[in-house]
Amino acid sequence: MNPIEIDVFNGDADGLFAAHQLRLAEPGPDPGAVAIVTGLKREIALLERIDVGAIAAGRLQLRVFDISLARNHAALDRLLVAGASVRWFDHHHAGTVPEHPRLRACIDTSPRTCSSLIVDRELNGKYRRWAVAAAFGDNLSAVAHTLGASMGLNERELAQLRELGEAVNYNGYGETPDDVLIAPAALYARFAMYADPLEFAREDPIVTELAARRRADMATALQLPPWRESAAGAVFILPDEGWSRRVIGSFANVLAERSSGSALAVLKARADGSYTVSLRAPMSAPKGADLLCRRFGGDGRAAAAGIDQLPPDQLEAFARAFEQHDWGC
Repeated sequence: MNPIEIDVFNGDADGLFAAHQLRLAEPGPDPGAVAIVTGLKREIALLERIDVGAIAAGRLQLRVFDISLARNHAALDRLLVAGASVRWFDHHHAGTVPEHPRLRACIDTSPRTCSSLIVDRELNGKYRRWAVAAAFGDNLSAVAHTLGASMGLNERELAQLRELGEAVNYNGYGETPDDVLIAPAALYARFAMYADPLEFAREDPIVTELAARRRADMATALQLPPWRESAAGAVFILPDEGWSRRVIGSFANVLAERSSGSALAVLKARADGSYTVSLRAPMSAPKGADLLCRRFGGDGRAAAAGIDQLPPDQLEAFARAFEQHDWGC
């Protein structure tokens, strides 16, 4: 009897492309039977959605990509006790990684890598074009360009992979499925049969549609002045609109690239009065974003982190902490 396979991954470009690379390399005994669990970018606690009640011990094989182990620790323990085997590829803060014979954790939190690049190392570059696109989407433009150039990709191909990565990453943001053009699971199904991301970008109109929508939302965001500026960097506050829910991450990435020596915080007002926060450390010294976000109930990685719900009475405290934070830590 074949094992039950489930791929669990974040709904941004890094999560989607990391899962796809490994599935291309290891399709499994019955690729059509592989289940997926994913969601919008801020839906991190994905392992909670897996019900092992009807699964015989030893039959469940999980592959997890681009979600924090720390945010899924209790659910992981439950799955391991139930007999699941788990492989984990990620670059976010993991907390204490359990020692278990059925868990293999490939976790690298260095600021110049992402989950797709970790999978790329695992596969010795077999499907590296997907990793390049993911790195562009994760705001690792210099890393992506260097890696792509080392493969012999020309500037036009690199530009196509950049547009693909940024467009798919942009599509992962939003508070509800209605905010995005296409649900991450449906988008994954669109490129699942493609081994080459450039072929997918040429043949599927969804990439052009996403890129156009991203440009329009970005043009709106770029008209807004900073809410607050200091020697540390700038803080922006976006209104609670569909365009802002979609573009908050892309907007933060573009601003970070334009001001590589400064930190940036992009906040978006929520209907309940709280704020969603996307934080970027200075690209010239990409450290400390995760530490600052954890002080306010968020998490992430050293270069880029976030807070799902910053209470309104913590706004001023967050702004002061942003301005006083040691960005070299």
